[in-house]
Amino acid sequence: MNIILLSGGSGKRLWPLSNEVRSKQFIKLFKNDNGEYESMVQRVYRQIMAVDPDAKITIATSKNQASAIKYQLGGQVSICVEPCRRDTFPAISLGATYLHDELGVSKDEAVVVCPVDPYVEDSYYKAVQKLQELAEAGNANLTLMGVEPTYPTEKYGYIIPENGNDISKVKEFKEKPTTETAKKYLLQNALWNSGIFAFKLSYLLDKAHSLIDFKDYRDLFNKYETLKKISFDYAVVENEPSIQVLRYTGSWKDVGTWNMMAEVMADQTKGRVILDETCENTNVVNELNVPILCMGCNDLIIAASGDGILISNKERSSYMKPYVEKLETEVKFAEKSWGTYTVIDAQPGSMTVKISMRAGESMSYHIHNYREEVWTVVSGKGRVLIDGKEQILHTGDVITIASGCRHTVEALTPLDIIEVQIGKEISVSDKIKFDLE
Repeated sequence: MNIILLSGGSGKRLWPLSNEVRSKQFIKLFKNDNGEYESMVQRVYRQIMAVDPDAKITIATSKNQASAIKYQLGGQVSICVEPCRRDTFPAISLGATYLHDELGVSKDEAVVVCPVDPYVEDSYYKAVQKLQELAEAGNANLTLMGVEPTYPTEKYGYIIPENGNDISKVKEFKEKPTTETAKKYLLQNALWNSGIFAFKLSYLLDKAHSLIDFKDYRDLFNKYETLKKISFDYAVVENEPSIQVLRYTGSWKDVGTWNMMAEVMADQTKGRVILDETCENTNVVNELNVPILCMGCNDLIIAASGDGILISNKERSSYMKPYVEKLETEVKFAEKSWGTYTVIDAQPGSMTVKISMRAGESMSYHIHNYREEVWTVVSGKGRVLIDGKEQILHTGDVITIASGCRHTVEALTPLDIIEVQIGKEISVSDKIKFDLE
């Protein structure tokens, strides 16, 4: 299979664990077969490879999420980075062009586009495999996968097929309806529109070129910021007369809110948490290094991280986004390609950070113009390069890196460093990367 996974999201509906850098698909609340915690993107990757070990997976994502993907999946997937957000049609066009121009995928091959964040069983990806086979057969320009509804809801758009067969031509699409209208759709064999579709690569490339003026992947990437924000549904699906839909009857859950996440997370609590015997239907996730004690809590979601603390009724948690948008906080935790970055303390003129690197990983070679850094090696062994001079780091070593100095560090073993940033202007944007000579 050729699969493009759409990995976007602003990280506001699972605050405070999610943010602009760590969206919901990177939070480790599930467990794999070995009982180890895994994230949504790790679960999805594992499920796809279980169905098709030869699957070629490309993740279309924003540049501030690329490091988290590399950290969690390593080099196992291709990453197509969007320079900025421009909705699903530009993202899919960029991804399809990337497949053809950068990865050499033939125009005759079929491609399936899926969101990265549903909670599903393996049967879902067997249906995705069937979707690709249908697209390869070429009986329709677009092949969608619709989820058989379990109840009428206002949360999803609907696909109205011509009949109730497993594979049917699409009659029409409906926007998110009222519950009463949704009941009428269900009488017409309607399916939830889950945002999953397949096509031959040639079809999507032709469609992209007809709506966007560009030469190739590099040209499209450079023009990306100028593209119109428009969804794939509006730009392509609703204007395409040749569409069929595959009916999926298995379990499918959209876990975009804490209320839904609580239904599928592996454990009722995670982290240092104690619930007394009177607590009922309460889930707690604690990423802080202090305990949380809950007594007499009913129907609550409690989540704590360096970014903040949420205490919410489960049903009410679905409406948190506009309130989170009012909060102005800096990201306190991020997963990088080389390890993790955790802010311990921040105040005017300084910031203290814990850096944890995996063995064999390296940072980029870079400078900061407006701050100096003082590194204290807490544990492990590494190799630091400062303005071309190399030094081996051991536990207890302290190094000062002046502003304007080019530097990088390689972890020879798992390496923990406490970094104190000092300067009048401390910003993530104060970084210029260089190639190692």
